[in-house]
Amino acid sequence: MSERPRDFLLWAMVVAATPALGQTATPAVQPTAGAMQDVASIPNFSGRWAHPYLTGFEPPPSGPGPVRNKSRLRNGVANFQQLVGDYTNPILKPHAAEVVKQHGAISLAGEGYPTPSNQCWPQGVPYIFWDFWMEMIQKPDKIVMIYRHGNEVRWVRLNQSHPVQLTPSWHGDSVGHYEGDTLVIDTVGMKVGPFSMVDMYGTPQSPALHVVERYRLLDYEIAKDAIERNEKENFRASGGGEFDPKYRGKVLQLHFTVEDENIFAMPWTATITYRPAVSPRTDLICAENPREPGGKLSMVPQAEKPDF
Repeated sequence: MSERPRDFLLWAMVVAATPALGQTATPAVQPTAGAMQDVASIPNFSGRWAHPYLTGFEPPPSGPGPVRNKSRLRNGVANFQQLVGDYTNPILKPHAAEVVKQHGAISLAGEGYPTPSNQCWPQGVPYIFWDFWMEMIQKPDKIVMIYRHGNEVRWVRLNQSHPVQLTPSWHGDSVGHYEGDTLVIDTVGMKVGPFSMVDMYGTPQSPALHVVERYRLLDYEIAKDAIERNEKENFRASGGGEFDPKYRGKVLQLHFTVEDENIFAMPWTATITYRPAVSPRTDLICAENPREPGGKLSMVPQAEKPDF
C-alpha cells in the first residue's frame, strides 16, 4: 500500500503546475497558494481502502453530526436490522425530521423501504460513503474513486471550478485540489430522484446539497479515537472489503461536511476512517431492483384487479 507508483512524481509535477480554470468556485474550498505546493509534499492516496461497517458514518467527538440509529443491539452498536433514524437530531429542519420519522416507523413495523443501495440505483454523496470498499487512483488532472464492485465510479477534476451552467448528475460535479497534506473535494449539483437520500435512515436531500471532503493519511494512533467511536457506533459487516485488524500503519481518513439549506438547520460533519484493504475488488454488477425489501414493487405500476 505504501509503494508509490513509478510515475507518481511525474504526474504530481503536472498537478502542481496546472492552473485553476473556469469562472466560479465554492469560496470555502477555493484553491489557495498552498494548493500549488512542492511536489514532494503531495501525498499518495492511491490504493484500495476498506471500511466494512453499516451504516458507516463516524460521528464527530462533539458538535453537529449525522443522524444516528435509535435502535441498538445489546452491545450498544446500531442495529442494522432496524433503521430508525433519530429525527430529534437538531441538524434536521422540521419537514426533514418528519421524513426520517416516517422511514423509522416503516422499519419498526418490520418492513423495508427503498434506498439507492437496495434498489441498485446510483448512490450520491455522502450516501455512497457507507460502502465497504473504495479504490482511489490519482492522475495528473483528476482523481478516480471506484467503489466496491466497480459499477460506481466518481470522477474528480483537479484545480478546476464548477461550471457556471451545471447539469445535475447522480454523483454530482466534483472538483478537487491539495492543501498541504490534504486532498479537498467539493461536490455540488447532485441529482434528486425517487430514492435519493443522504443516509440509510431516509434523510432527504435537495438540489442545494453541498458536500466538502477532506482526505488525509494519518498514523493509526492519531486516528484511533475515530476508529474507536466507529466501533461503538456501527455494525461490522462480514464479507465486505476486509482489512487486517492487527494493522497499525497509516490510515486514510475522510472528514466531510454536509450542508443543504432546504434540509438542514446547520452544517454537520462526520468521518470515515479507511484501513488498507486485504480483499480484492470483486466484479459484481448490481442489477436494478424493482422490489422493496419484503417484496413490494417500487415505482412499478400494478393493477389492483385484472382489466378483463
